[in-house]
Amino acid sequence: MRRLAIAIVTLFIAAGGAQAAEIKALISTAMKAPFQEIAAQFEKATGHKVIATFGPTGPLTKRIADGEAADMVILGGENTATLIKEGKIAAGSKADVARGMIGAGVAKGAPKPDISSEASFKAALLSAKAVAVTDPAGGGSSGVYFSKLFEKMGLTEALKPKLKLAAGGPNGYAATFVIKGEADFAMQPIPELMAVPGIEIVGPLPGAFQNVTIYSAGIPTSAKEVETAKALIKALTDPSAAAIYKSKGLEPG
Repeated sequence: MRRLAIAIVTLFIAAGGAQAAEIKALISTAMKAPFQEIAAQFEKATGHKVIATFGPTGPLTKRIADGEAADMVILGGENTATLIKEGKIAAGSKADVARGMIGAGVAKGAPKPDISSEASFKAALLSAKAVAVTDPAGGGSSGVYFSKLFEKMGLTEALKPKLKLAAGGPNGYAATFVIKGEADFAMQPIPELMAVPGIEIVGPLPGAFQNVTIYSAGIPTSAKEVETAKALIKALTDPSAAAIYKSKGLEPG
């Protein structure tokens, strides 16, 4: 952590030590924990203020596409690249920050389903009384992914009555259904499972059922604090931030 603070100060000095600014950031939910930790160090080292909104990738992408002003974003999947093509994010500003896998989680001390193979994962889904995932209607990337995966597995109809659909975003984690005793296990990005107190990680989804998401930063063309946003993105991608990402269930870059 100290190395990251030193790196931020170095970046700040190299950028000319700009006057304190306020940055508006739109950040995908899975990036919330590491972003908050790195942004706090950035604020302390530079005097800048980071105002972050966290939510599912889909709705955040739509907000930028519809013209909402922001100084930086971190979005999952191809959404940052898509917004560049649409002229909503500046070309050349894209930077891959972290990547994460989808996993399953249970309440601490509860029996863990066997998801070590594709066959056992399918059996675990069919034998569970209830399974929690993010509602695809809310635009969360994992919810959309599971909707397609269940169809591919031929389980859409079998799972429909047992699915518990969470709203998504930091106030709508699927794992909360597990804590309340309403689902046997939850499936969503591992950082989001880790964000819910009382959840124990079972592990990542197996083989072909896994979906690795790359979270990419970018600077919208509506940005007012471009140089400050660039400095924050450099801090987020600095090698010294790797330990923070790993501690939150992600891998750097």
